[in-house]
Amino acid sequence: MSGLVTHFEIYGDEPAKLAAFYRELFGWRIEPAAGVDYWRIHLGSPANGTAAGGLAHPPLPDARGWMQYVKVESLDDSLAVAQRLGGRVVREKTAVPKTAWYAVIADPQGNLFAIWQPDRTAFPAPVPD
Repeated sequence: MSGLVTHFEIYGDEPAKLAAFYRELFGWRIEPAAGVDYWRIHLGSPANGTAAGGLAHPPLPDARGWMQYVKVESLDDSLAVAQRLGGRVVREKTAVPKTAWYAVIADPQGNLFAIWQPDRTAFPAPVPD
């Protein structure tokens, strides 16, 4: 189903310190992900409708806050519709290897959110030499 918030990310320059803050404040289970500079936030079971989260370095300069990710059927189609409606793409389509494609959009009032298209075959294009 599209249009559901799938997960969120909290941005900061020192994710380990943010992990300690949110662990103490909310009792969240937060642990580093293997092999990447990312911290997973476990809030409960997806079966009970609980969203998952993460702590990460900001994807854009000066990005602060919590980013919501909304599942879409087609990232490309959703980007086109968002732009037609006055939205602005602030981070182009990007692969999360073997997981999904995502992009970050600013709505017509400047609010940022991300769209997320699951795709186990997603992989970044090779960078030319």
